[in-house]
Amino acid sequence: MTVSLELEYIILIIVGFLSEILGTMAGFGSSTIFLPLASYLVEFKTALVLVAIFHLFGNVSRITFFRHGLDWNVLLIFGIPSFVLSLFGATLVGNLSQTFLKLLLGIFLIIVSILFLIKPKLAFPASNKSLVLGGGISGFIVGLIGTGGALRASFLTGLKMDKEKYIATSAVVALGTDVTRIPYYITAGFLPEQYYYLIPFLFVSAFLGSYVGRKIVTRIDQEKFKKLVLIAIILVSVKFILDGITASL
Repeated sequence: MTVSLELEYIILIIVGFLSEILGTMAGFGSSTIFLPLASYLVEFKTALVLVAIFHLFGNVSRITFFRHGLDWNVLLIFGIPSFVLSLFGATLVGNLSQTFLKLLLGIFLIIVSILFLIKPKLAFPASNKSLVLGGGISGFIVGLIGTGGALRASFLTGLKMDKEKYIATSAVVALGTDVTRIPYYITAGFLPEQYYYLIPFLFVSAFLGSYVGRKIVTRIDQEKFKKLVLIAIILVSVKFILDGITASL
């Protein structure tokens, strides 16, 4: 898709804002929605950095709104392996082609979306072993393909934390993976200089989207809405997979 840089900025800001609203309402990361859409507009590795920065701002907003609930024990057990393997996943991005990464993203999103459509309440057993394993796996996937919020949620929801504690703890873990991987993405040259000017607007977009999503989340049937979002993600992911297969032929 070829458009002017100014129009790219406008589209990315609007799509980011809507993704943050939808992500907050659906209960999983806005990057799951934003990354596939941004990848149609800019190169995948550029989209990876922009969405990671946007995701970081969104998590700062969530931490601001739900700052009173935080489980430090979970943060250490789940967060540390997540942070370490997020960086490891990020270091592999530069060695892989854009086509392969988009294909990998498409496959991952389809598997996760179908899994959550079949088992909406999917949660892994609450134990230190599953938390370490879940933190490491979800962190690695986030570093490699830029999204893993739904998988992270399936490990954390098994702990049956209250809503504010879950949102705050999940947001801090996600923030840690963003802080870990973003410097590597930038030093590896994934973000062209012309997109630096977009960063302040992404901050505003993420903050406003998180605020609006928080305001309207109680006014909808969250389970039905989540299913619609998952179906939309599957449709976008199918296009990624078809593009990847076509490019490899």
